[in-house]
This record gives sequence, structure tokens and C-alpha cells, in this order.
Amino acid sequence: MVNQVQRVDGSWLSCKSDSSGTSNSGGESSKESSRCSTPVLDAVRSDRLRDKMRRRMESGDQWFSLEFFPPRTASGAVNLISRFDRMGSGGPLFIDITWHPAGDPGSDKETSSMMIASTAVNYCGLESVLHLTCCNQTKEKITGHLAKAKHLGLKNIMALRGDPVGSDWEEEEGGFNHAVDLVKHIRSEFDDYFDVCVAGYPTGHPEAESYEDDLRHLKEKVDAGADFIITQLFFRADTFLTFVDDCRAIGVTCPILPGIFPIQGYQSLRQLVKLSKLEVPEEITRVIEPIKDNDAAIRNYGIHQAVEMCRVLLDSGKVPGLHFYTLNREVAPTEVLRQLGLWIEDPRRPLPWAVSAHPKRRVEDVRPIFWASRPKSYIYRTQDWDDFPNGRWGNSSSPAFGELNDYYLFYLKSKSSKEALLQMWGEELKREESVFEVFTCYITGQLNRNGHKVMCLPWNDEPLAPETNLLKDELEKVNRRGVLTINSQPNINGKPSTDAVVGWGPAGGYVFQKVGTRFVWSFLMKACLCVSSVSSVVSLCVQQAYLEFFTSSENVNALLKVLKKYEPRVNYHIVNVHGRNLTNAHEMQPNAVTWGIFPGREIVQPTVVDPVSFMYWKDEAFALWIEQWAKLYEDESPSRMIIKYIHDNYFLVNLVDNDFPLKSCLWQVLDDMFELLDAPLETLADGMPGDGSHGDGSHDNGTLAE
Repeated sequence: MVNQVQRVDGSWLSCKSDSSGTSNSGGESSKESSRCSTPVLDAVRSDRLRDKMRRRMESGDQWFSLEFFPPRTASGAVNLISRFDRMGSGGPLFIDITWHPAGDPGSDKETSSMMIASTAVNYCGLESVLHLTCCNQTKEKITGHLAKAKHLGLKNIMALRGDPVGSDWEEEEGGFNHAVDLVKHIRSEFDDYFDVCVAGYPTGHPEAESYEDDLRHLKEKVDAGADFIITQLFFRADTFLTFVDDCRAIGVTCPILPGIFPIQGYQSLRQLVKLSKLEVPEEITRVIEPIKDNDAAIRNYGIHQAVEMCRVLLDSGKVPGLHFYTLNREVAPTEVLRQLGLWIEDPRRPLPWAVSAHPKRRVEDVRPIFWASRPKSYIYRTQDWDDFPNGRWGNSSSPAFGELNDYYLFYLKSKSSKEALLQMWGEELKREESVFEVFTCYITGQLNRNGHKVMCLPWNDEPLAPETNLLKDELEKVNRRGVLTINSQPNINGKPSTDAVVGWGPAGGYVFQKVGTRFVWSFLMKACLCVSSVSSVVSLCVQQAYLEFFTSSENVNALLKVLKKYEPRVNYHIVNVHGRNLTNAHEMQPNAVTWGIFPGREIVQPTVVDPVSFMYWKDEAFALWIEQWAKLYEDESPSRMIIKYIHDNYFLVNLVDNDFPLKSCLWQVLDDMFELLDAPLETLADGMPGDGSHGDGSHDNGTLAE
């Protein structure tokens, strides 16, 4: 049976109900639609963690989650955020961040629990649970932490008493002494806003009078409002399974997740056992004692032991998901999950860009393409916006972007050290062509002249996206000649939406890049009629060919001449650091470069080239030359002067090919530009970009912005 339900944004969504009464949107499984970054296209679904768990349990899909602790240093925070991005690719249902009273956990420091959890939600798109303890905190202080967490977009709290600062617990005047009191306080002050997790102890809390007494305390926490339980670590599967049976026997019905600790080293095992006051079983001690100085051997054993225990747990039918204590490491947990078949790197994206998990950004479904390689920067600069999307189908006068004066916010820092960046970008630059070589090596993957691989650029701190390989040969050619590309998108005609390289959105669709603005409406309207006239579910996605690069004023002068014969097929924006702007596009009208049609949904245009946003992006794009490249070198050094010259004199250009069914003409545009540059000099004598003209007094459907 097919029903239509209205989304929170007023649009309609078709849902197919099976005989069990559960609803699936677009034919997707519960597992697919409940991954850590909930697809915006499924906005009708609740984004609450407890509801995601329920859907997975009803469908029989098992999941995993990961625990991390805040690092001690700023560089450690940078590394941890990078680890979030990598481990988030495997599809955890959520992550959680521990709370350490000695580390100022509720502050705005980049190493605080609050900021790490906020970054995971807002900038990494990960559903996150923030630990909160009663230790050394008054009721008012705890309320302040909870209010701050809510403001930052955090929706889940793990309520804990916490470990005592000394050897024994000391009561906090005006505070709480038990986790159950914290749970009651959360429900009293914030009603049902937070999903609340509490801790369970399969062998009983070490301070409890008895195992049975500890079970009663656990039920009190659940009765007070806890939504699910994560247990302390254990070493035998039957320990946990007995605990679950005992919990069910006294009426605890919420999900109970086993805390899994893959043994990764002898010292870390000793420390964790000491903190948790557990005993390591003799069968484990007997194996690891002889190899305690061999970290690799212990890790391999730990992986094997964890896999075997987890298989027993999952096969029992009593375990909906596994929670891993990672110790901020990724090798062992990832390998365990791979062997269990739970690590699934789904290439399908809900949208062509990273989705934030902040509640207020759930309705965001369009972004300017310029920040494609710097999504964290875009989120930071739009964090104070109240409405999403901005600039769709009309005037693009969006709210002002926030300033990005601090390029060293820890979630924007390069993961590479200064030494590594110098090895990649050149410890000494001798001429502009030295910079061309850096870009070319990044594109091709070839070693630079010093034998180092260029793994990142200031505009992209990651290795090349697979999509870029489709353009690799063309990109190499133009970068060698000083067209320094920082963003590109190929034209695609008819790839499945599940394609590992260019796909996005629900399964069953096709992706295209690009359609011209007027043509797109007639094409999409026909497609809509086709979709509505057949019983099968079909989705269409449309994307344009797009290219963005820095290049010299000489190249721009030739480019302007060449572009005359490609109008109106090619739209362009050309601007320098001073704001001198040349464009043949409408002054305020965004040009969609990615389109999608999905069953029962309105047309989606998630990526646009927006003239207003481009001028904000321009400031950031030019500043990265100085902030992340030039500052690697000494003041007044030749290397710094070369980067500064490029910053001061080059133009930032974006080109859009509006005709997706045909082979992209953008490479021919650049070939024509190079051909003109290679021609006699007198052909370039007039129409320099500095005066805003083409030698005939025209201004490309716009004025030169001073």
C-alpha cells in the first residue's frame, strides 16, 4: 500500500507500508536510512537516536557505536576530528565523548568534551552522545552544561555519577551523588529534549552492596527516564548475556548495548582494568603475559578475542548493537567490525555534500558549490543562520556569512604538520612554476621533485575525491600551464544514484551533470511525467560540469576573448582579491549545478553557483594562499613573495557548462585560451581585465566591481 504523508517542510513523501505496518521511504531499508547522517530527503523520519535504534531493532539490522575521549592538546584535537571523519565512513549509529572533570570538559576549549562533541555533530555529521557526570558540580552548573549542549545541537546525554577525584566519593554540596538524580534532573529541567543513556555493570558496580542491589539501582535509572543502557567492559560473552537476562527479569525493557574493549596493548589493558576494577580472566592472562612486550601480537590477539566474543553476542539474538571503547585508536576496532561484517562504507550520499547532524540544519538542502572541499568552513560561517536553504529558485540575498578571521580553528587546521606541508609544497619556491608543479603533483599523485607525495592543498585537506579521477588527464594538462584548479565536477549523463563515485540520494535513481537553466525545466517536467506514469520507482539526479581555478591576469585576458563564442552555454565569474568582478551571469540569480528528482518529493537542487556567495568565498579562497601557504616561509623570503604575488595578482574563476547531454566544452574553452596565448602578442593588446572591458566597451552583462 502506498500512502502520502506531509513532511515538516510542507512537501509530500510517499511511504510504502509492508504487512508488518512499518514504513519505508523510497524502498530503503531501516539500516540505510538510520545511518549516522540521516538523509535530509527522509525528513519525515524522526531523527531521535532512540527511534533510530527502534527502527533497526524492528528490522533486525544490527549496528555499532564508538567511544572516544577528549585529547589533551590542540594537535590531538585535530587528529581526533580527522579520525571522526575516517571512522564515520563505516556507518556508526552514534559516537560518544567522555567527560573528564580535570580537563575543563564544559568549556569552549578545543580539547573540552563539549567542543569535541559539538564538532562531531556540527562539522562531522555524527550523531553524538555527550557524557556528563555529577563529580564536583552543583545543580546549577549541570543545568548550564545541559543548556549549552542543547544550544550547540547536542541531543543525547550519558548520565553518570562519575569516578571520584580521590580514592572515595565525596558528596557535592548542592549537587548530585547518584546518576539517578542526574537523570531525574535532566527530565525535570529539559523534559523530553535529550535522549538519555545510563551505564550498566555486567558484574555489578564495584561499590554496590551486591549484584542484585546494583540491578535495582539500574532499574531506578531507567524508570527515571533513561532511554538505553551501555555496559562497562567485560571479557566473556556469557557475563553480558546473563546480565541481560537478569535485567529483563526485573522489568528493564530498554536497549542494552554491550561495551566491547578490543585489547590493543598490555599497558592500556592494565590501566583500564585498574580504573574499572575488573579482573582479567585467566585464559586471557595466560595468552598475553608471554607477549606483553609485542604490541602487534597483543593487538592481533585482542582483535581475535573480540571478534569471537562479539559473534557469540550477535548470534544470541539478545544484542541489537555493539559499543566499542576505542581508546581513540582505529585499527583494532575497525578490523573487528570488518570481520563481523558491520563496517559498511556506503558510497551513497544523502546529498552531494557532508550533512551536519545539528537539528536546525535538518531542512538544509542546498549549498553553494564553492565550499565543496571545505564543508566545515561553510558550516562555521553559516552557524548563525536561522533559515535553510538560502537562495533557492530566486534572489540569492542570503544572510551575511560569518567572518573567518581565525584560520586555525582546530576543526579547520591541516592534519599535516608544518614539516610535512613544506615537504609537499616546497621548502623553497623559486618561481611561479614551482607552484604549478605542486598542483600538478596533487592532481596526478606523482611524487614531487623531492620525492614526496602531495596529499593536500590549502583548499582541500584530503586526498583527491574519486570523482576527480574522471577529469584527471584534463586537470593535469591545465594545471601544468598555470590554471590552478581547486574545485571541479564532471558532466555525467545517466549514472545510477548508487554509483560509488558520483551517486547521491536514494537508490533506484540516475545522476546527470549538467542541464541549462531553461532546458532543465522542460527536461525535468517531462521526467516528472514519466515518473508519475509508471508504477516503478525512478529517481533522477542532475549535475553540471563545473570548474574553479586561480590563474594569471594574462590568462584571464585571453579567456575573456575566448568565452565570447561560448555564450550563453558557459556561465562565468572572474574576480580578483580586490573584488574586481566580471561575470555574464545574472547578478543575483543562483545557477543550479546539481539536480535531483525523487519519488513523491519536490525537485531538489542541492548545489548552486551563487554570485552573492561567490564573493564571500572569494575572500576565504584568496586568504588561504597567505594563511596556510605563505606563512610556512620566513618574512620577505623569495618563497613567501611568490605566494604573495599570486595572491595579489591572480584571478579566481569559475566556469559552468550549462549543457549536460553533450561532452563538456570547458576543456575546449581552456584549449582555445592556450591557443590564443600562444598566438602573436598583438592579438592580446586590448581588453585587459583590469579595466573591466573586452576592448569593445562591453562588461559581460555586469559591471566591474570596484
